[in-house]
Parts: sequence; structure tokens; C-alpha cells
Amino acid sequence: MDPIALVAARFHESAQLKLASADALAPAISRAGSLLAASLRGGGKLLVCGNGGSAADAQHFSAELLGRYERERAALPAIALHADSSTVTAVANDYGYEHVFARQVQALGRPGDVLLAISTSGNSPGILRAIEAAQQAGLGVVALTGRDGGALAPLLRPADIEIRVPAQVTARIQEVHILILHCLCELIDELPR
Repeated sequence: MDPIALVAARFHESAQLKLASADALAPAISRAGSLLAASLRGGGKLLVCGNGGSAADAQHFSAELLGRYERERAALPAIALHADSSTVTAVANDYGYEHVFARQVQALGRPGDVLLAISTSGNSPGILRAIEAAQQAGLGVVALTGRDGGALAPLLRPADIEIRVPAQVTARIQEVHILILHCLCELIDELPR
């Protein structure tokens, strides 16, 4: 294995996927940005969830909104649902891990809020339950997925938005997810709130 060739190949794969995704995903990303901005404009908040690397992406996104993205503005209400370790471990212990996000959505979510769910496979039981809880509570749903959308895709209602990265490799999907999240931050900052 030539390590330099390996690194160069990964850069090329990532760049090619991003370029291939740009036109295909731009309409859904634009719709999602409008939905998120409208929620915030109406006094809503964003609840964000994911597992593993997607949890890190969820926390990164909420930090960009609570702090600032690229320019000064008022803090925006966004909560990364995995970040409260006491809640996550209590709910996991008492109800099972698949309920850690749904319980928080039930407690914190209100009509006008939006759940942003991140799952590269679309098959995470905890993410699926969070989406069901959000729909029952009247929240909008934006889902970042990959592959074939998994079990998540058929759960979505017509008003929900899926942004599905057309790739199979988790790392490449996550690389595009972070670009999507940055686009959403910019749209939130640019669109009227």
C-alpha cells in the first residue's frame, strides 16, 4: 500500500461525491434551510440527533447555531439531544437506548420546532423512534441519510425532507453531511428569520 496514493484517492473520492451530489441535493437542502429558518423565525427550536460520528455532526451543527457560523447574529435555539449524558444514560437504562432521543423529543418538542435527524444508514432504531415522536408531536423533520435511506425513508411524510447522499461508504456520506450542515447554517443566516 502506497500511503500517499491512498490519501490522494480518498480526497478524490470525497471531491467527486461532493460534485456529483451538488445538483442532486441542492433543492432538498434549500427546502430544509427554508424550513429551519421559518421554524426559528416563528419562535421554534431545532432538536438535533445522531449516533457516533453523526452525534458529533449534530453537536457541531447546534454549536454553530448557538454560537455563530460565519458572522455575528443572535444565538439560535438548537439542542444536540445526545449531549446530556445523564439523560441519555438514564433513559437508556430505564427504557432502552432506542428511546433516548424520542423521550427528549416528547419532552422538549413543540409544534413549530424541527427535528434534524442524522443517520448514514437510515436504520438506527433510536433515530427512527425520534422521527416517530417528532411526527406525533407536530414537529417538522429533516433527515440526513445515505445509501438507500434505510427504514427511515418510508417513515417520512410528504412535508418532511430527506437529504440522501448517493453513496455507500459511511466516511464519504459523513463528509457530505458536514458540507450539508454548513450549507444549512449559511441558509439560516441568509434567509429571513
